[in-house]
Amino acid sequence: TSFGSGFRIAMRDLEIRGAGNILGAQQHGHMESVGYDMYLKLLADAISEEKGEQPTAMTECLVDIRIEAHIPEKYISDTAQRLDVYRKIASVRTEEDSYDIVDELCDRFGDMPDAVKGLIDVALLRNRAAAAQIKEISQKGDNMMFYSDSLEPQKALALAKSYPGRCQIVSSQRPGVVMRMLKGDQPLQVMKTVIDQLS
Repeated sequence: TSFGSGFRIAMRDLEIRGAGNILGAQQHGHMESVGYDMYLKLLADAISEEKGEQPTAMTECLVDIRIEAHIPEKYISDTAQRLDVYRKIASVRTEEDSYDIVDELCDRFGDMPDAVKGLIDVALLRNRAAAAQIKEISQKGDNMMFYSDSLEPQKALALAKSYPGRCQIVSSQRPGVVMRMLKGDQPLQVMKTVIDQLS
């Protein structure tokens, strides 16, 4: 009943039944085996290869911080539905995506637990970090580490100047930035601050 709902239904139908062979008469190709997102990536890579272009490598970011980020069984009891929601949350790329998933989950399952909100926030920041070429974010004690093989020196220096005594640039075996957390700092806010500066 809302604007764009027909499109979302059509996309969901594609995910469930398959997109069909592009040049054939079959109802679906290999989409069912690999999933809709991976199917689109493989298709884009194949098209790039035929054009003689280099397929774009997707950077992944590993996040290991102290925060509750999961979907409780009490919130979504059905395993298949829970896995489907995990997949949707993992694909959150923008603030608008996160608002959409929050609206959908509240409509379908009721008020959202903090753990689910934390999961959505982590997914958004994780994908933003990957876009900024950050490969890993980990929290050890009061320190949060941001590792990147392609850290831009100017942005890292600007971050260190903005937080004197708290931020340190590391250039050993694993180059990156270490941010010391103060008492009362929230891990997600620290993550967002550093990612914003390094993006």
